[in-house]
Amino acid sequence: MINKKYLIVSVIAVLTAITLFSCEGNYQKVQQLNLTDETPLGEGKGINLKYTDSGRVTANLIAARWLDYTNFNFSYSEFPDGLEVHFWNDEGKESVVTADYGIQYDQTNIVDLRGNVLLITSDSLVLQASQLYWDQKNKWVFTDQPYKIEFEDGSYNDGACFDSNQEFTIFLSRKNSGVQILDKIKEENGE
Repeated sequence: MINKKYLIVSVIAVLTAITLFSCEGNYQKVQQLNLTDETPLGEGKGINLKYTDSGRVTANLIAARWLDYTNFNFSYSEFPDGLEVHFWNDEGKESVVTADYGIQYDQTNIVDLRGNVLLITSDSLVLQASQLYWDQKNKWVFTDQPYKIEFEDGSYNDGACFDSNQEFTIFLSRKNSGVQILDKIKEENGE
């Protein structure tokens, strides 16, 4: 004869185990349901991130707000209230970029900066644009929006769009006007 008390405890134990396992299987589905309303996976306020390489600070990102959308299939990070980034090269020279809005796409390594974009490089190049893209993988900077660039020697360029390597040693501009200052001594020496 089966003990009724033992049978009831066994049935409860089996039902509890089934419930726990079925909940575990649905946990990811429940998570996806909660994330389908375009909410970020995480949010940060008063961000001050420092990137290091071999113990040396190479970049410092400062932002009022950061939204983490790495839960999406095409993951990205968003800085809806603007950002400021300081970069230091191997010689310790600093460049700074600011923008009213920024977004970084993880799979493409493209950074999209918008609104009052200002880039000041360590060699005194000043770039102003309403939008600027930075391809981190290919080390390329470009825009299809009007821009103004001023060089250390006083030359400048206003244009409709440009493509450049991130050092600005290769610079391709379209529909532009400006002033270029040529070094007469370098011209005479054939440089």
